[in-house]
Amino acid sequence: MQLVNIHDYREAARRRLPKIFFDYIDGGSFEEETLRANRSDYARLTLRQNVLVEPREQDLGTHYLGTRHPLPFMLGPVGFLGLYAGKGEQKAARAAHEAGIALCLSNFSIASLADVRQATKGPLHFQLYVLDDRSLCDEFLEGARLAGADTLFVTVDTAITGIRERDVRNGFRSLTRVTPGLFLGLARKPGWLLDVAARGMPSVRAIEHRRDFGRGALEQAANLSRHIDKTVSWKDMAWLRERWQGRLVVKGVLAPEDALKAKSIGMDGVVISNHGGRQLDSASSTIAALPAIRQAVGPDFCLMLDGGIRRGADIIKAIGLGADGVMLGRAYTYGLAAAGEAGVADVIDILTREVSITLALMGVASIDELKSLGTKAVIAVDRG
Repeated sequence: MQLVNIHDYREAARRRLPKIFFDYIDGGSFEEETLRANRSDYARLTLRQNVLVEPREQDLGTHYLGTRHPLPFMLGPVGFLGLYAGKGEQKAARAAHEAGIALCLSNFSIASLADVRQATKGPLHFQLYVLDDRSLCDEFLEGARLAGADTLFVTVDTAITGIRERDVRNGFRSLTRVTPGLFLGLARKPGWLLDVAARGMPSVRAIEHRRDFGRGALEQAANLSRHIDKTVSWKDMAWLRERWQGRLVVKGVLAPEDALKAKSIGMDGVVISNHGGRQLDSASSTIAALPAIRQAVGPDFCLMLDGGIRRGADIIKAIGLGADGVMLGRAYTYGLAAAGEAGVADVIDILTREVSITLALMGVASIDELKSLGTKAVIAVDRG
């Protein structure tokens, strides 16, 4: 089957991956209401069409995170990319850098930042969870500095982990070894098995030296998750600000007052995010939360957005409502899981093409023009 959109890549990823790993990518918490709203709320927005517009040169570049980028989106942090494709983090980074965009490496990655830096010289960012072991936090920060990461995204919406019922049923993060049942599930996907697990289950490279975290990705991830600081608060952002000299962005904001707080204490931006619908179920979708946050912080504070992006039109709607840039998550992960580096590159090409065509059909020449039009170009409608 020819893969022509992100939905096709999702289905291809489902066919290739063991169920335990596909459900980890694809699932949300509890009833998955927020997971669904992240998608369905885009349908409540329409785009303004203008015709017979004089042709102009198109420019998809725009400014976010302190610099200009050739596209209005980047690859956001997704855990365990190396479990979906062999050397998955390196493959995703190379595809991103070939397109001129950045990858943000998850704290829960199979490859370390040093591994990814060896594979490619393009722009890298790093996502950090604040841990109760501050010495390990310092190790992660030092690794980010050495790898030349220029932006730190600190994820703040996971101090308490939502119940992801698909993962509970599959045993993800409760399994600490490959059980006979898990092995049978993995063996049903021979293509994946040969690519990823032929040399044994991968491990989380950044904590391999810590024997207390165990061996193998499943056990290490479970132990790392238990060390996420459940008492993290705004004072810890000040602690990070002292230790990190690059850009510092708070990821996991849905309330205008939280975005204002981040701005007031000197953060360089926030990511409007509900963790892909994997944390507080019945929380707002990210696209619904965006307009009030932009109104609260004003025009000059960097707002990134993730959650539910599957089409170029989704990216345009987010930019029109006030996002400076968009971070992809599941969309590129489906591409990686289905077809490795080529799949990520194709997902980037698909979304780039969709953004380009949609702008042209709107009579808009550039992302910067779209930003200036704002809500004149993106209109909320009541579909009953």
